[in-house]
This record gives sequence, structure tokens and C-alpha cells, in this order.
Amino acid sequence: MSALTVSQDPEQSWDDLVRFWEGMEWPEGSKVEIITVSPAPAYRHNVIAARIQRRLYSVIPEDWEIFQTLAIAVPSRLGMLVPDLVVAPVREHTESDTHIPAALAELVVEVTSKSNARDDRVSKPAAYATAGIPLPLLVDRWAPDGPTATLYGEPRGDVHRPLSTAKFGEPIKLPAPFDLVIDTAEFPET
Repeated sequence: MSALTVSQDPEQSWDDLVRFWEGMEWPEGSKVEIITVSPAPAYRHNVIAARIQRRLYSVIPEDWEIFQTLAIAVPSRLGMLVPDLVVAPVREHTESDTHIPAALAELVVEVTSKSNARDDRVSKPAAYATAGIPLPLLVDRWAPDGPTATLYGEPRGDVHRPLSTAKFGEPIKLPAPFDLVIDTAEFPET
């Protein structure tokens, strides 16, 4: 599977992008999608990611790292995704400086933004499960019943099983290899 990236000129409208998409002759049997780009995350979003990152550094092995804004390649699904945090072993020689294979990730963290909460709840988790990422953590500031953190695991096909959910203010435990309790009381709400 290959991807074509088209950078959207600020003068270009959504209709122009759709006309481009409709006017192209795509290979037979291919699935072509237009994926929109969201604005930069808000301050509270970044505070949550930073607090999780700080806690994770206390438990990860020396040869692992916590990456922000590193793309992970999920070839069988959506191509490239950029979680808020990716925990993965450091590789000396990679095929690309722009991304790593999603299968290398031990943990991905998504913190929802109001504008893309659906992607973080539905599209990305399906891709992470397909890639076999063992532990995705979704910090959903915009959950319908109030802010929550949900840890998923045991990927099968394109679905993870929810392992635990905590409302903001309650702790959530990450299992081995992390064995870490994250106190969501430290997270700023919306």
C-alpha cells in the first residue's frame, strides 16, 4: 500500500480537495481517503501528555524512549498515525527518520481534543489493534459521561479489549512491563 500526500494550500477549499480526489484515476480496488489535519493540541492537552511522559520515564528500560509527535506506520490500515506519545525501544538503524513501524510500539497514548475526539476513540484504536500494539491508553477529556482514561490491551483483529477505565480523579494502572499507577487527579479537565 502506498500513500499520496497532498498538502492543502490555505487558499484551497475543501471542495477543491474533493474535486482532486474525484478526478484522479486511482488503481483498481484501492481505497483512497481524505484525512484532515487538526490544529495543534491545546495547553491542557499538552499538560496531560507531559505528566504521563514524566511518570513513564521512571519505569521504562534505558534502551526505550518516549516519543512525541513521531509517526508510526500502520500499512494495513490508515498509513501513518501520530499518537501524542509512543513508547518504544530505541533503534540505532531505522528505515526512515520520519516514522517507525507501529509494531515496535509498546504503548501509545492518545489525549483527545474536542475537534478530533472521534478519530482518537474509533479510527486510531482500530489501527493500533491491527498493528498489534499491546497497550493503547486513551485519555478522553471529552467523553460523554465526563473525562476518563481508558487502558486497552489484548489486540485481536482491529479491536482491543478495555482493561480498565478511570474517571478523572481516580488512578489507572498500567500493567507490565510498566507496572505504573497514573493518578488522573493530576490531569487538568477541559
